[in-house]
Amino acid sequence: MARFVDVTTNFSTGELDPLLRARVDLATYANALAKATNVLIQPQGGLRRRPGLKHILELPNSSTPSAGNGVRLVPFQFSVDDSYMLCFTHERMYIIKAGAVIANINGTGNNYLTTTVTSSMVDDMCWTQSADTLIVVHPDLQPVKIVRGASDSLWTATSITFDSIPKYAFTLTTTNPAATLTPSAVSGNITLTASAGVFSAGSVNQYVNVSPQGRARIVAYTSTTVVSAITEYPFFSTAAVASGSWELESGYEDVWSAGKGWPRTVTFHEGRLYFGGSKSRPSTVWGSKIALFFDFAATESLDDDAVEATLDTNDLNVITDIISSRDFQVFTTGGEFFVPQAGTDPITPLTFTFKNVSRNGIKPGTRVQSVDSGSVYIQRQGKSLNEFVFSDTQLTYITQRISLFSGHLLKNPERIALRRASSTEDADLLLMTNTQDGSMAAFSVMRSQQVTSPSEFTTDGRFLDVGVDITNIYTVTKRTFNSVDRYFVELFTETLFTDCAFIGGAAASASSLPHVGKALNVITDGVVQSNETVSGGGSVTFDRASTTAYEVGLPITVYVKTMPVEVKLQTGSRLSFKKRIVEISPIVKDTQHLIINNQPVAFRLFDNALLDDPEPTFTGVKRVNGVLGYSREQSIEVQQNLPLKMTLLGLDYRVAVHPGT
Repeated sequence: MARFVDVTTNFSTGELDPLLRARVDLATYANALAKATNVLIQPQGGLRRRPGLKHILELPNSSTPSAGNGVRLVPFQFSVDDSYMLCFTHERMYIIKAGAVIANINGTGNNYLTTTVTSSMVDDMCWTQSADTLIVVHPDLQPVKIVRGASDSLWTATSITFDSIPKYAFTLTTTNPAATLTPSAVSGNITLTASAGVFSAGSVNQYVNVSPQGRARIVAYTSTTVVSAITEYPFFSTAAVASGSWELESGYEDVWSAGKGWPRTVTFHEGRLYFGGSKSRPSTVWGSKIALFFDFAATESLDDDAVEATLDTNDLNVITDIISSRDFQVFTTGGEFFVPQAGTDPITPLTFTFKNVSRNGIKPGTRVQSVDSGSVYIQRQGKSLNEFVFSDTQLTYITQRISLFSGHLLKNPERIALRRASSTEDADLLLMTNTQDGSMAAFSVMRSQQVTSPSEFTTDGRFLDVGVDITNIYTVTKRTFNSVDRYFVELFTETLFTDCAFIGGAAASASSLPHVGKALNVITDGVVQSNETVSGGGSVTFDRASTTAYEVGLPITVYVKTMPVEVKLQTGSRLSFKKRIVEISPIVKDTQHLIINNQPVAFRLFDNALLDDPEPTFTGVKRVNGVLGYSREQSIEVQQNLPLKMTLLGLDYRVAVHPGT
């Protein structure tokens, strides 16, 4: 058997879909992984152990307020210095700032604010923010305005009272009053005078249609014979219109109400507040008047007037999200749309139209995320992650699937969040929680470099939701301790190595732990101790007391497996030949522990007399020899069974394989 040297210089492809196992012809195959569990792919190509999860808050797990009935994380940025993660459960909103729960809200003694958002609404709720105000909408909820007061613990949640609400003829009726009608002008703001008492206070927001030409909306009632109106189509003349040549169109109602339902989606865009879809009008978008966010009644069709348009296509387009990006974008169950704008021209009542781009559809309940190149959303069936991006060559938007090589990681995703890169060691990070198995798909994304590197996060339990407060990533987990389901808000923390972790200072034990019956990792003063099982009373005793700090939490399973080694020779592919990896040299940075193909890599040297000091970190190249066994699918497996640092930059290895045909 001849020996050949090969090297994996990076892992930038991330975890590859098993359906691509035979695609050794792909340029990305050499940089792909068969499994990447609980690691993050770095933009430079290496991978590192994912951060641990710090315990922040335990949510109710019984009765109606139980987080098991529904929970949602919503970020809220009050100022440059003050940002929050809001956690909604049944009629409660918990407020978290910098990893700590705000207590005694409004002096009530509670660590939550009472709201009208129920557990049945959280899956489909939508929200937007302007300054100190968060607006929350749902088809069954009168829109709610949440405002932070003068301090972290002062908050209000009130239903929005609109200055005006759009009208729609849900039951259109027409009548032919027995009177003549004389307009004061043919267009603009006019007065309509009838020869008999045909008007009433209820005539406001009714329409007058005139033959052969003319249409006007009544905006004010003066008397039974006189009303004020705004023309939508000019009248032919100011002469009296004969009885029978004009009609009164009625049946218009508020488009939003308790009976007709409320808006489904919301966003701010270019000085207007927009609502997209409602229970009774699922495919219509409404925009307020400029700078008058709660005034939606169109009056004179001026450029700053309210706007309204409906997505009329051959398909049902239930609007599920609207966002303000390069353009105003609308995402529905049936397709993706945007409002064309010429250059810097604003949206006006006359230009508010939609152009359809694609017909993928978006999964209800998932929010669209804005990355540096465009917008990213989960396809309607939850099978793919799509990008909605403007093409400078085609001068329109296009959609493309960015999860093509890793669709297997999307297992009916329910929630999605984006953490934007804040350093050169990070890429944009898209996180999606999967309902199928409770895992979390993590996509490290640098679209400007056409790099998408997926991996998978798992935990002892299930990930239910994920949210990002600027750079802090929060998650809601469901964990089962002592046969009881419990729900937690946890924070990804770079300095921690365990999940649902509790930390402290100098101590010989830890108490009030929820992990009853679970074996926990224990780290005291940076040194890994033996695992300890939590007693029925919720405590563990350390092998050695900590003098400065301790961490106890659930172990994290770190597992990486390369794609089967493929050696390309002049005599052809070695895909079906038996091979043996005889030597592996991992290239690491600031690493304390590593297991390669079931062989521990030595990091501690015995020339250090203080063996109870923390494990030293190592940067450089290690070597693993004596890897045994021939097989047709030789892979390299990297694992960790201790809560320590690990950053793997690449793998150099030697393969023994028959060189002939």
